[in-house]
Amino acid sequence: TASTGNTFKLALGKATASVTGTYNAATTSYDSMSSNSDELANGSGYTTGGNTLTSVTPTSDGTTAVCDFDNTTWTSATFTTSGGIIYNDTATGNPACAILSFGGDQQVSSGDFQIQFPAAAAATAIIRIA
Repeated sequence: TASTGNTFKLALGKATASVTGTYNAATTSYDSMSSNSDELANGSGYTTGGNTLTSVTPTSDGTTAVCDFDNTTWTSATFTTSGGIIYNDTATGNPACAILSFGGDQQVSSGDFQIQFPAAAAATAIIRIA
């Protein structure tokens, strides 16, 4: 959790046609994305390593543990991305928490690119453990 000194980040990947690696449930680390050069380049409103996420303290909804984050925004951005990775930037090896696919390329041009996280509930949270 953030209260125990851990920092969680969301890094964005390149456009679909530019990605060389495969990212799915078997992806264990942000380092996979960065070592494949599949992360967006630094600049144009994006900083490598991604945005720091807030509100990362897990809670429970019935018998399901859920984790929610505040929405995060890249401002004055110009890029195309196909997905991202939520990872623990504090832990050794930058372990992956979730892989996000945007269902296709998403583009922003001289504007804000925002990720809106779903509600922290058993049926909707971005990270759920039942």
